[in-house]
Amino acid sequence: MKILVTGFTPFGGESVNPAWLAVQALPDVIGPWQVHKAEVPTAFDASRVCLTKLVETLRPDAVICVGQAGGRDAITIERVAINVMDAALPDNEGDQPQDVPVVSGAPAAYFTTLPIKAMVAAIQAASLPAKVSNTAGTFVCNTLMYHLLHLAATKYPAMMGGFIHVPYVPEQVTNKPAGTPCMAAADITRALEAAIQAIPAPQKEG
Repeated sequence: MKILVTGFTPFGGESVNPAWLAVQALPDVIGPWQVHKAEVPTAFDASRVCLTKLVETLRPDAVICVGQAGGRDAITIERVAINVMDAALPDNEGDQPQDVPVVSGAPAAYFTTLPIKAMVAAIQAASLPAKVSNTAGTFVCNTLMYHLLHLAATKYPAMMGGFIHVPYVPEQVTNKPAGTPCMAAADITRALEAAIQAIPAPQKEG
């Protein structure tokens, strides 16, 4: 079984993105899953183009997109993506859409098709903080999650998909207010590995 795990490029003046730091350190095999890792641009349009090409090429059984959520104190597994782009700051290509749908005429929202409660429990069992999140925001993370689930709903109905947000890593908080949450990249990787282990391999027909 193939799982695609993506992480974003740095954005917002940061020199690293903890999502890609953690994703690229994942082992190539986790339980029944062959793990394919890819870095995607932190840009509304380019991230969707990149993910579409990856899915078309790999035809994965599952996809997890991973992104930074600075200020969060736990690994947060997203429940829902909404059909709106409403950027508080420009993306890495200078695009800053306001109140624009991700896909015109498509559903208002999509729910993840990953077993999010089991994934949270698996991360917590690894002695790391985790919880379900009910908002992926309205920036590129939400857009990519919505695009992924729309792809699955319209073209790849057997493909599971979802999104995980991760905290800052320690080197990102040295110039931020005291007490800003962070997590070691190695622990984020360990959390992602536990989450993937909690995803059951889909049953193949025939």
